[in-house]
Amino acid sequence: MVRFLNLTLAGITSGAVFAAVALALVLIWRSTRVVNFAQGGMLMFTTFLAWSVIDAGGSYWLALGAALASGLVLGAVVERVVVRPVEDKPPLNAVIVTLGLLVLLQAAAGMIWGDTPHSYPPAFTIKGLSAGGTRLLLSPFDLFVIGAVAAVMVLLTLLFVRTDLGLRLRASAFAPEIARLQGVRVGRMLTLGWALAALVGSLAGVLIAPSVFVGPAQFDAMLVFGFTAAVIGGLDSPAGAVTGGLLLGCALSYVSGYLGSELVALGALAALIAVLMVRPNGLFAASTGRRV
Repeated sequence: MVRFLNLTLAGITSGAVFAAVALALVLIWRSTRVVNFAQGGMLMFTTFLAWSVIDAGGSYWLALGAALASGLVLGAVVERVVVRPVEDKPPLNAVIVTLGLLVLLQAAAGMIWGDTPHSYPPAFTIKGLSAGGTRLLLSPFDLFVIGAVAAVMVLLTLLFVRTDLGLRLRASAFAPEIARLQGVRVGRMLTLGWALAALVGSLAGVLIAPSVFVGPAQFDAMLVFGFTAAVIGGLDSPAGAVTGGLLLGCALSYVSGYLGSELVALGALAALIAVLMVRPNGLFAASTGRRV
């Protein structure tokens, strides 16, 4: 029973990390209808900037602020310079561009900081908490990660559902021409959507870094699992991204604990296929009617 509890706690913690990446993907999809395959490279680059601040003697919180600010700027620049020229083109063009951007960012990070992974300090201790004399696989830093992801989910949900800005972001993504007729500055909304998504991705990178280290290719697996979590929950739902991340995290923790860590990737694929067979648009996707 203790083993099951520890595997569940470990799954919730890793699921929160997957959910953080999934939230960044969901934010870009909801605001621009583009799947950003460069998200892993963007959060890797901003996490390297945060690591540079710490390496120079700065505090964890100063590094976090630097990562968030640089992510905001990077997202806006990427949308303006890289993505905007292909926004009105076939969807495959944006996919190719973001994949190319991922390769570019990884190459640039390797040239600037090298290929050797660097350790990243956590905000709080990673020593597991104790309950009834039993050491649990849940630390104060894990609680910080879970709380940060939950706060981001709530804020994003409120943004899209309760604010005029969220309505303009969605209108710019779903019906840009109609939005322009209503006076919405569509270009600015698309830039803001990418900037906010990159900011969330930067937060995810800093939360992930203590467990995977910081290197040009260290975040690739997290991007895959984050994308899987977003698809499981539904690319239109921040709550779905978090739920998908937690479900995936627990499932992979059980697979690793009971069947072996070499089957983790296969477990993620099986979970994705199982959900898509039942709910092709994700667990939290809105039901759509079809006229026959």
